[in-house]
Amino acid sequence: MPDSGRWVVVGLDNGGTTNNATVLDAAGRFLVDKLAEGPSCVRDGPERAIEALADSLAQVLALTGTDRSQVRAVGLDTPGPVSADGVISSKGATNFLHPAWRGFDVRGALEARLGIPVLYSNDANAAALYAHYVHFGPELAPQRSSVSVIVGTGLGGGVIERGHVVHGAAGMAGELGHIWIPMEGLLAEGQPVPECNCGLAGDAESIASLTGIGKNLLPFWLTRYPDHELGRPGLASSAAKLVRGHGEAGDPLALAIFGQQAIAVGRLFTIAANFTDPDVYFLGGGVVEAAPHFREWFLDRVREHTLLRKEQAGAASIALVPDRDMAGARGSAIAARNAVR
Repeated sequence: MPDSGRWVVVGLDNGGTTNNATVLDAAGRFLVDKLAEGPSCVRDGPERAIEALADSLAQVLALTGTDRSQVRAVGLDTPGPVSADGVISSKGATNFLHPAWRGFDVRGALEARLGIPVLYSNDANAAALYAHYVHFGPELAPQRSSVSVIVGTGLGGGVIERGHVVHGAAGMAGELGHIWIPMEGLLAEGQPVPECNCGLAGDAESIASLTGIGKNLLPFWLTRYPDHELGRPGLASSAAKLVRGHGEAGDPLALAIFGQQAIAVGRLFTIAANFTDPDVYFLGGGVVEAAPHFREWFLDRVREHTLLRKEQAGAASIALVPDRDMAGARGSAIAARNAVR
């Protein structure tokens, strides 16, 4: 047990292009109230990326005036698939394309580089843990449960039970994006069953993700709106990212796409209701950062397609993940602090 109460933990959120860092003290106060970012260098391979994480640690300590000797542990999160011990999948991962990443122990490598204990979390699990603690507060969080769906490049998820992340035997519990969902009533007439990069057809990520838009939804809906500007030559690589802006403007093609995504998320929450029955269903991702009117439109449709029993509807709620850009680092810091305590 740390003695004087002057200790801290650091949270490091590793992404495809940037790292974000935060510092959490023994009293549960975050010492960083904004993004503290630096390049992640993951495309350059493990050696350079580990150095970039070490740099992020040094920079956030300097930013907060914290001495390195006060750091009791570091919480690290990355995108998956990664084992519970922080070993990158042997098949590789979307963010870790360099061949040297396959089977790489990112947690162990960072711990060896820093000489400080490192606790690993999946990035969606970290964001889910942060949302849980913010929503319930430190007193109630250990008594409550939640399920989080994070819609981004893929679809991440997190299951929290009594304030703790459910990791599973291989560390891959909460991979909600790869749960099959019913397609009846979701797909338009003539629309093919979407395929996920994981190899499954008809899972949640194949619809509710940026990758799902680019690979599956947008190509189909452009056949229904052949003159739409998102179908112009030269836009193929960026068109999926532009769909949200069109949705905010009320564009019919974009609303059709996000309507299908909302159905997919609602059905995913419905499945979750029947295996974990949480107190709160959290939704995070790019749609949370959208214009308020569009965000509420999307959330209303998610609620419409989340089918809860009367008893569940009276006991649970659907909420948004707060501080999305900082949620990963903060959740990783919380996990590290819980381990230290």
